[in-house]
Amino acid sequence: MDERYSGWTGLAGFAGILLLMVGVFGFIMGLAALFNNSYFVVAESGLLVFNYTTWGWIHVGLGLLLMATGIGVMAGESWALVVGIIIASFNAVAQLAFLSANPGWSTIVIALDILVIYALATHGGYLAEETTQTARTTTTPQDTGATDRQRRVG
Repeated sequence: MDERYSGWTGLAGFAGILLLMVGVFGFIMGLAALFNNSYFVVAESGLLVFNYTTWGWIHVGLGLLLMATGIGVMAGESWALVVGIIIASFNAVAQLAFLSANPGWSTIVIALDILVIYALATHGGYLAEETTQTARTTTTPQDTGATDRQRRVG
């Protein structure tokens, strides 16, 4: 294994998958808030701020941003690492404000957002570096007779 690569790259990739999944779940929660208010634990008057329609649009918007960012993180885009941290932070705050409506799910999503922020903040650079290095490798190693080490170094 090349010394420049780290096992932490897998955690950063996992953060991309989590961003995608949390985005899908947030999108679905937003649709539920828009179309079925009775799904949630408390009446609309029990919400900390806003109403279910506003929260529905917030969750739909955050869900779409989380999904797009998750795809970017899995592709190794450096912009997605920063945006992923920012969007996961916003999502955690939104879930905290929405906690009274769906306490179990909001708590789980906050924990997942914290894991995403940790993985991207501490190990996301490995993912971007590995993707850049992979793009530089030889595309036809059999034709050039390159060894495994030569293909990775690029």
